[in-house]
Amino acid sequence: MTETEAIAYDVVVLGAGPVGENVADRTRAAGLSTAVVESELVGGECSYWACMPSKALLRPVIAQADARRLPGLAEAVRGPLDTSAVLARRDGFASHWKDDGQVSWLEGVGVDLYRGQGRLAGPRTVTVTASDGTVTTLTARQAVVVATGTRARLPGLPGLDEVEPWTSREATSAQRAPGTLIVVGGGVVATEMATAWQALGSQVTLLVRGERLLGRMEPFAGELVAKALTEAGADIRTHTSVASVTRENGKVVAVTDGGERIEADEILFATGRAPQTDDIGLDTVDLEPGGWLETDDTLRVPDTDWLYAVGDVNGRALLTHQGKYQARIAGAAIAARAAGVPLQDEPWGAHAATADHYAVPQVVFTDPEAAAVGLSLAEAEEAGHRVRAVDVDFGSVAGASLYGDDYTGRARMVVDLDEDILRGVTFVGPGAGELVHSGTVAVAGRVPLDRLWHVVPPFPTLGEVWLRLLEAYRDN
Repeated sequence: MTETEAIAYDVVVLGAGPVGENVADRTRAAGLSTAVVESELVGGECSYWACMPSKALLRPVIAQADARRLPGLAEAVRGPLDTSAVLARRDGFASHWKDDGQVSWLEGVGVDLYRGQGRLAGPRTVTVTASDGTVTTLTARQAVVVATGTRARLPGLPGLDEVEPWTSREATSAQRAPGTLIVVGGGVVATEMATAWQALGSQVTLLVRGERLLGRMEPFAGELVAKALTEAGADIRTHTSVASVTRENGKVVAVTDGGERIEADEILFATGRAPQTDDIGLDTVDLEPGGWLETDDTLRVPDTDWLYAVGDVNGRALLTHQGKYQARIAGAAIAARAAGVPLQDEPWGAHAATADHYAVPQVVFTDPEAAAVGLSLAEAEEAGHRVRAVDVDFGSVAGASLYGDDYTGRARMVVDLDEDILRGVTFVGPGAGELVHSGTVAVAGRVPLDRLWHVVPPFPTLGEVWLRLLEAYRDN
């Protein structure tokens, strides 16, 4: 093992995914010298095994479903998708799992890249162990930022490793569609990958431990997605857990808690995420390896004046766009502290990630799409708000009828009756994902309902559902 002399930077970032890249971009823009450490591909999980490849798989599925709702076009798209072409396009969006372009971007903004396993080695100090065993020591004058993300969390089933199950990585990078696929889970990854692979030629069996899909969203979201998956041919079994799994004669055999044997070519476990903090040297700074890193709203770890955690690793909101938001806030806070500028860390200030608490948007790219921001009705009531839910069938909107025949969807806004603002909004239906930003503006901006009444939606668009919601609220 060879050690080199320590190299000093203002900021050292552990992890070169979208979140780490955004922190580095912001600190460099503020004139701070910055290094990024990455053990895999620059661009991270989102670029190669999550957001980009999964949406590349799903886009043809959704486009075909939309086309089938339109007479004059439906007849032309009755056949199956060209799975090979879909996978080839997916490969392109994953840059064929090469990070040359991302590395060039880092170089272009003046960020130094160190490849290898980065570990804290005490306050403001990071060691990088390269593949050849060379150890480089980096020191940070201002901040070390942990942006190492998460990995798939697998259940503790005996012999699971020998089965070689799919996680989200295999599900988004597979080079062929398995004939049969078991998907374990009922959340975003489970429903999106069930949607994609069912349409690409697999017979999908979805095993859901709870009573419904998308358990963190409004109940009707999971109901509408389940209905569509079932109509597409997927087999959904709720209140079902996997007790054991083996691979016999090349096939996976899952035995449920009810004793049923289910056989498939592959099995995907979409059962949550765990923070990538077990091997980054947290013990050297009196923190617990393997756990989530708690932060304040400037994304700084309590009881330190130099350590930050951004993105999934802090557990605040496990979404790429929210992690990038945190990165912008953290980068600005680091720059302000370095310059001795007073922080604007009050709620909604320039150096406070307040949206993490009140206005986190999410889109589930199934058919139909499910999109939400803020609190569900149940969450708002549990938080002690006096609220009312207002529901509208998308079929009442002319834009929905034009979007496609037999359009099925639903919208809900959760109104705070004391403050006359929205606590949350949910849209479920084809194309609904493009509506959620308007809801995010309303929730984050705390726009009074009396003012929303004057926000006129163009006719005939899906956005006219806002008018229907407000009318329903005023009329009842």
